[in-house]
Order: sequence, then structure tokens, then C-alpha cells
Amino acid sequence: MLMAHPAILRNLVQRYEALQVRHAEEDSFETLRGLEDVTYTLCVSTGTRTVEAALTVAERHVAAAPGAHPADTDVRLSA
Repeated sequence: MLMAHPAILRNLVQRYEALQVRHAEEDSFETLRGLEDVTYTLCVSTGTRTVEAALTVAERHVAAAPGAHPADTDVRLSA
């Protein structure tokens, strides 16, 4: 299976986290749509069906990347 580059996964996880916070604060259609879009992209990029699984796979892939820095392993999120 093809896997997205660790930098792409890291970016998607960061976008997911930011949109999750923003949606909790303003609960707008735009933030919900953005959250749905990034969740879908995360799942497709990791070959998973749930955001929880996608975040787990992304975390492992980013941490295992050659030249990964300790800060790269701080991508852990809860869904």
C-alpha cells in the first residue's frame, strides 16, 4: 500500500487538531466541513476507515521516518 510522506501526514494531523479545536469553539458549518474533509483525507492517506486508526497509523509512520526528530513523535492526538 502506498503511504503519504511523513511531512504530509504531520500536516494533516496538525490541520485535524486545529479544526477540532476551532469546531468546538464555533460549531460552524465551515469548520465541520473542514473537519470532515481532513478526516477523510487522513483515512485515505493511511488506508484506514476511522479517524482513530488514521491518527495511530500517522503517528507511527511519522515517528519511523528516517531522520525523525523527537518533536515528530509529538503528533499523538485523540479523536
